Amino acid sequence: MNRISSQPSLVSLDDRRRAEPPALVLVAHGSRDPRTLKTVHELLDQVHEQRPDLPVHLGHIELNEPLLPDTLAKLGNAEAVLVPLLLSRGYHVKRDIPEMAAASAARTRVAAPLGPHPLLVDTLYARLVEAGWRTDEETRRTGAVVLAAAGSRDPDSAVDTRRTAHLLSDRLGVPVVPAYASAATPTVDTAIRALAARGRDQVAVASYFTAPGLFATQCAEKAPWIAAAPLGTHPAMADLILHRYDQASASQATAAA
Repeated sequence: MNRISSQPSLVSLDDRRRAEPPALVLVAHGSRDPRTLKTVHELLDQVHEQRPDLPVHLGHIELNEPLLPDTLAKLGNAEAVLVPLLLSRGYHVKRDIPEMAAASAARTRVAAPLGPHPLLVDTLYARLVEAGWRTDEETRRTGAVVLAAAGSRDPDSAVDTRRTAHLLSDRLGVPVVPAYASAATPTVDTAIRALAARGRDQVAVASYFTAPGLFATQCAEKAPWIAAAPLGTHPAMADLILHRYDQASASQATAAA
């Protein structure tokens, strides 16, 4: 499993304690499904356990409180890194989050979305194995995976999802086809039929969603064989959140130097 060290030293080479780091603001989309909010809070707890000295906050784009503008308002003019709990580039990453950040007094930097990244592939693989994925020769010969994602009209989002599908295919040794619950094609049904036409009759659905919800449930119900759980609170997810935070923090420090 890919594992990224997430606990930098707080002491510099001349033994002086570093200044307090920028706050980490985890930016979730928001959902009417209570399981989603529970998952997000559990992820925040994992992040805090790994970095107890790091100020950690939550802000939603819509549907749930606290909304991101309210979270940023409470930070005043403090420094913050906004880490999108999103799996690819798209409208929210390119427009919504930067615009909300620019409207606040906080000194912010927006980190990259979580995907694509090998840690997501680790999580997808683990969820498939939990659901019953087999690593035998028969599965490699007749198996395949549909990577079910939310979907977006932004072409960069599809590029990122295809990259994740390619990485997962390399890991599993079987075809992995991205498919979407809305706004993009192919649908999960179409992808399953296309794989069956290629002689792949053991098709699993990998849930490329950060948490349980309507889309994840609908996609899982279409699985002809097994359906994996969403990414959820797998330990690699907290690692990846902190990795994106560290990347953005390092970039911010370099720009200020």
